[in-house]
Amino acid sequence: MIYLHDGHLREIGTDWRKLVDVIETVIRIKEEGDCVHPLKPYLRFRDPINRIIAMPAYVGGSVDMAGIKWIAGFPNNYIHGLPRAHNTIILNDSATGAPLAFFQSGLLNGLRTAAVSGVMTRAYMAARPETGIRLGIIGWGPIGRLHLEMFSSLWREQLEQVILYDMKGVDRTAIPEGVRSITMVADDWRSVYRQSNVMATCTVAAERYIDEAPAPGSLLLNVSLRDYKPECAASLRAIVVDDWQEICRENTDIEQMHLRCGLNESDVITINDVVCRQALEQYDREETVFFNPMGLSVFDIGVASYYMREAERLGKGIRLETSGQV
Repeated sequence: MIYLHDGHLREIGTDWRKLVDVIETVIRIKEEGDCVHPLKPYLRFRDPINRIIAMPAYVGGSVDMAGIKWIAGFPNNYIHGLPRAHNTIILNDSATGAPLAFFQSGLLNGLRTAAVSGVMTRAYMAARPETGIRLGIIGWGPIGRLHLEMFSSLWREQLEQVILYDMKGVDRTAIPEGVRSITMVADDWRSVYRQSNVMATCTVAAERYIDEAPAPGSLLLNVSLRDYKPECAASLRAIVVDDWQEICRENTDIEQMHLRCGLNESDVITINDVVCRQALEQYDREETVFFNPMGLSVFDIGVASYYMREAERLGKGIRLETSGQV
């Protein structure tokens, strides 16, 4: 099997268009019924703030790969100088079950997350082709930075303005050179929220803080899932999820809207509806699109499979030998 870490992925490089295409391909395979992704369990012990999530999946079609993502989220790791999340993925041959690749890569998790946002943004821009992008990002950690990198790569010509905010400040050196001239750093989240028509929340907020209605016609990429107070989004019609059973739990904004505002599965559309049935076209330009992606294991398997095949093609990674038959 092959072992890959962040350094190997950086050597292979980031082709955002291909990564967004990978996610869209997996969505279409899932639509055809050739995917399996059981509801993911959360392992908690000792301090309940910590969790390790098991995310098994099979993706058929052109991907044809099984595997499991095992991701640990320990919010207080920063005290020890460690990453908040530790992400590992094992890929298995779909015909024999033999392990083919082992990833230890926080970068892979971030790439998948931003690529899913890229699919939603692609659909939003297709439904509103004359729209310029005033991009706002709340949270300037790895996920926020990858989102800006993705937008800078795929929608540079449409980017009119970028507004960033983080409670701990924004490292301007991490802003892609191509968009620095149109990027400003805000003093509070409200400035970002009010001036953006495409906004990504990429925080680790302990409490919900967004308490006002969004701008009409905007796209809200609710990446961190726990930033919006339910009442401020309860009246929205274009609410998009990746999977209702996954998203309506674990204290997400969708679960709180379900419990406190009566939001039900019949009130939302899925990313499959958006990609396979052009569902955004049913809404007028003034309708805000509220996207809530819990993160599906099929997307992780799809992106990991892409990098495994690229590593094999380019001769990257470390080959690990098995001990043979027992």
